Amino acid sequence: MQKEIHPEEYRLVAFKDMSNEEVFITKSTANTKDTLDVDGVEYPLIKLEISRTSHPFYTGTNKLIDTAGRIDKFKNKYAKFSK
Repeated sequence: MQKEIHPEEYRLVAFKDMSNEEVFITKSTANTKDTLDVDGVEYPLIKLEISRTSHPFYTGTNKLIDTAGRIDKFKNKYAKFSK
């Protein structure tokens, strides 16, 4: 391996899917100020809106996640065109 090209902050990080509260631990260099206690060990926390545990492609379900109200905004904007 070449020296001085790899990040120094490569550590275990907890990723939390906010749609289903699933937590998984993996290595990452992502920066965060949040932490999460998992089994008595404190990890830096990265919050996700969607992950492999809630994505329709991986789960085989067609689940609608609308966190910002985008569907309602679209319906209100184009309601005048409906008959």
